[in-house]
Amino acid sequence: MSLAPLLEAAPSIPLHAFAAMAAIVLGLVQFAAPKGTLPHRTIGWLWVVLMVVVAASSFWIHEIRLVGPFSPIHLLSIFTLVVLPLAVWRARTHRIADHRRMMIFIFAGALVVAGLFTLVPGRIMHRVIFGVRPGSARSVPGLSAAVPGRA
Repeated sequence: MSLAPLLEAAPSIPLHAFAAMAAIVLGLVQFAAPKGTLPHRTIGWLWVVLMVVVAASSFWIHEIRLVGPFSPIHLLSIFTLVVLPLAVWRARTHRIADHRRMMIFIFAGALVVAGLFTLVPGRIMHRVIFGVRPGSARSVPGLSAAVPGRA
């Protein structure tokens, strides 16, 4: 494991990745901690800010280009930016079951599922976690083996 591929990437990528990692940790804390308390609300607001950073920073990441500079993962970012304030509003209006369901859905989709896609060979997080094999495309910035037609 080496953070070098992440730290050598364009600034939006480490910002996105570190915010996502922090959101995963805080999200797990939220699941385990008592609900409705001041710490829950405080950590919850921090988590919301982190998720806005994760979603917004994704629009400056263009390693996979399927529709112009964007990919289907950017739809998940739009979804997150729309549903996140709705989930907060649900909590503020005491619709806790809706709030819980929406927050779990955002956590599962925007962090867990999207995070698993970052582990595809050729992606930066794959190189961070699993290292770089000799003869791989490490020296070519932005090269992604996950994109058809790119060697």
